Amino acid sequence: PLSKILLGSLNPFQLAGLLYLGAAVANSRFLFKSKKRSQVFSVQRSQIIKIVGVVFFGGFLGPVLLMFGLDLANASSVSIWLNFELVATAVIGVLFFKDHLDIWGWVGVFLTLVAGILATAGEGISGIFAGLLIVLACTSWAMDNHLTATIDGVTPEVVTFMKGSVAGILNLFIGTMMVGALPSFKIVALALVVGMVSYGLSITLYVISAQTIGATRGQILFSTGPFWGILASTFLLNEHLTLPILGSMTLLAAAIFLTNFVSHGHDHTHQPSEHTHLHVHTDAHHGHLHEGDLKNKVHSHPHAHTSVNHQHFHYPDLHHRHSH
Repeated sequence: PLSKILLGSLNPFQLAGLLYLGAAVANSRFLFKSKKRSQVFSVQRSQIIKIVGVVFFGGFLGPVLLMFGLDLANASSVSIWLNFELVATAVIGVLFFKDHLDIWGWVGVFLTLVAGILATAGEGISGIFAGLLIVLACTSWAMDNHLTATIDGVTPEVVTFMKGSVAGILNLFIGTMMVGALPSFKIVALALVVGMVSYGLSITLYVISAQTIGATRGQILFSTGPFWGILASTFLLNEHLTLPILGSMTLLAAAIFLTNFVSHGHDHTHQPSEHTHLHVHTDAHHGHLHEGDLKNKVHSHPHAHTSVNHQHFHYPDLHHRHSH
């Protein structure tokens, strides 16, 4: 809803750029910490392609398509359509990233898709075209989600900073060249603030979630966002809660429940591996020792895993990319 207001003074490229530059600013604090600086410059070669993909799909292409779609449709409808990211994340995850959903998970994905169609059914051709743009944006972010979930050795703050700074500068440059000038300082500042909170903080928290419980289930929890978007649209933009919107919200609530509260567990084998990521020593995979008392604290460092076979409820996180 706040982006919808800002589109009155900015074109889609400019706003997409400023929002992600705001995200970069929110995570720039790592530049002043030597440990995190070293992590940026010591990224493994195998991770570089993934990071480039995250910047292109998540920072450049996705937000531009979203802003063009938002320019054509109501913010409440776009908020619901954004949950197609869940559908795209699930499909791409199963096809390419060894993700897994059971029957109830797929039912939740289907309900999410129906909720999006219902939300834009009353907006005519512009709503359909806007929906297509949002679908393309969400497909871009689905690729971003899975690439992000498989990156290790780089902190969530670093990923968000790189995505925001590189893609943000590029989109802002393109948008400014199109109109020949930047808007007022006030508009730029407002867009940066929205980006710092709604993109910077949001993306960092999502990256932590995706690396912990997997991209698809992380996206399921992230999909509660439309409820807040619809609520804000009602107060900020005077958009009415129509029967289709209320029906979409009901379907969305059912989808979130079905796909997030069905546990997945079976006997599985972990191959020996060595990587770096945020972890805590209260799970079944991190029993290595430290000189200090870090057992109950979240921390990150290079560590090795030996081969083990066990059974427990799990998500498709960095340790559970096995086939089914």
